[in-house]
Amino acid sequence: MPYIPHTDKDVAEMLAGIGASSTEDLFDEIPVGLRVDDLPGVPEALTEAEITRLMRRRARRDGEVVSFLGAGAYEHYIPAAVWDVATRGEFYSAYTPYQAEASQGTLQLIYEYQTMMTGLTGLDVSNASLYDGATAFAEACLMAVRANRKSKSGRVLVSRGVNPIYRSVTDAIIKGQGIELVEIPLRDGRTDVDALAQFDGQDFAALCLQQPTFLGTIEEADAITDWAHERNILVIGSCNPLSLALLKAPGDWGENGADIACGEGQPLGIPLSSGGPYFGYMVCRTQLQRQMPGRIVGGTLDIEGRVGYTLTLQAREQHIRRSKATSNICTNQGLMVTAATIHMSLLGAEGLRRVALACHANTRMLADALAKIDGVSIAFGPYFHEAVVQLDRPAQSIIEALGSQKILAGYDLSAHYPELGSALLVCATEARTSDDIGAYVAAFEDAMKKSQAA
Repeated sequence: MPYIPHTDKDVAEMLAGIGASSTEDLFDEIPVGLRVDDLPGVPEALTEAEITRLMRRRARRDGEVVSFLGAGAYEHYIPAAVWDVATRGEFYSAYTPYQAEASQGTLQLIYEYQTMMTGLTGLDVSNASLYDGATAFAEACLMAVRANRKSKSGRVLVSRGVNPIYRSVTDAIIKGQGIELVEIPLRDGRTDVDALAQFDGQDFAALCLQQPTFLGTIEEADAITDWAHERNILVIGSCNPLSLALLKAPGDWGENGADIACGEGQPLGIPLSSGGPYFGYMVCRTQLQRQMPGRIVGGTLDIEGRVGYTLTLQAREQHIRRSKATSNICTNQGLMVTAATIHMSLLGAEGLRRVALACHANTRMLADALAKIDGVSIAFGPYFHEAVVQLDRPAQSIIEALGSQKILAGYDLSAHYPELGSALLVCATEARTSDDIGAYVAAFEDAMKKSQAA
C-alpha cells in the first residue's frame, strides 16, 4: 500500500485495547516451523521520498520497449477520456453493496456494460465480470457441468487451441471437483474437426474452443458447434472481444449458437501493466442464467415509474455459504468494467471494427515481410492479429537479440507447442506503426543473419 497511517504509538494503543503485548501475539497460532525470521536480499526499509526516488530510477532504466508480444495480453490505443472518467471519485471509490439502491450510478454503468457484452457476443445474459480470462474460462466449465443435466460424466472436451495458461488454471480449479479436461488435437493450427469422431458415443458436458485460437488462427466454429449440439454437449467459446467486431459472434455459431461465451476483457481499454489487473467476461443463454456465477444487474421501475437498477438473480449464499455458491471466486473487477464500458461507448461498433481491421492489416504486413527472410516461414492462416512464425534456428536467440534493442520479439511457443519446433507467436495491433514494423523486420533479419541455423 502507498501509505500506512499507523504510528508506533497508534499500534501500541491498539494492541493494548485488545490485550495483546505485541504484534507477534496476533499470529501465535502459526507454527514456529512455518515462520520466517528474515528475508534475505530484501533491503532495509526506506522513507517515502527514498523509495520514490529508487523506483523512478529503476523505471528509467527499463526505457521504452516496442512490443510485438500478444499471447493473451495486447497493447491497444486507449483514448485519454477512458481513464480520466474511470478514475473520477464517483467511480474510483464506489462499491456495490447488498443494498444496491445506494449505488445507482455504478449499477447503471454495469447494466450498460452487460448490454454491450450481450450485443458483442450475440448471447442473452451477461454478468458484471469475473476475475480474469483464465478464471472466467474455469467458471464456464464448472457452469456447463452444473447446467448440462443430460451429462453425468463431469468430462469437458477442450481444444488444444485454447490458451494453455487458461487450460492449466482451469485444470487446477476443477480437478478437485472430479471434473476432467479431455484435449482435442489441432491440425494446421486449428481444432481438428475430423478428430472429433473418436469421441462419438462418449459422455461430455461441454466442448470448449477459442476464437481466434491461441495460435491466432480462425476456428471452424460452425461445424464444431453443430457437432457438439447434435450430441447434447454444451459449447463454450473463449473469444477475444475485439475480434468479435469482425468475426461471427458466438451466439451465431452453427445452427443454434454457442451456449456460453467468456474471455479476457483487457483489449477493451485496459492498459498493459505488469500483468494486470484485468477482468473476465461471461455471457450465456437465458436458459443457463441461474447457473451463471457472479453479479447480474437488472433494470426496473420504482412505484413512481422511475428507472432504477438493482442486483438480481443472485442469492446471498454466493458470498457466505461456499457449498451453495455458484462460484468461490467472487471478485468482480468493477473499475476495469468501468473503463471497458467507457472505452466501448467512445469507440462504438464502427470504432471497434476499425481497430480490429487495423490490427489485422498490421499483422498481415508484418507476416508478409517476415516471410521474405531466409529461414523464416509463416505456419498457419487465416489469422486475426497474431501469426505463428517458424524458424530454422532457436527462437530464443532471436528474442534475446531483439530484446537488447528494446523490442519484444514475440512469444516462444516451444514450451506449450513443442510439435511446432522453433516458433514464435507474433502480434501487431493498431498501436504499431509502419515504422515500428519496418524496424522490427530489419532487426529480425539482422538477428537471423548473425545467429546459427539449427
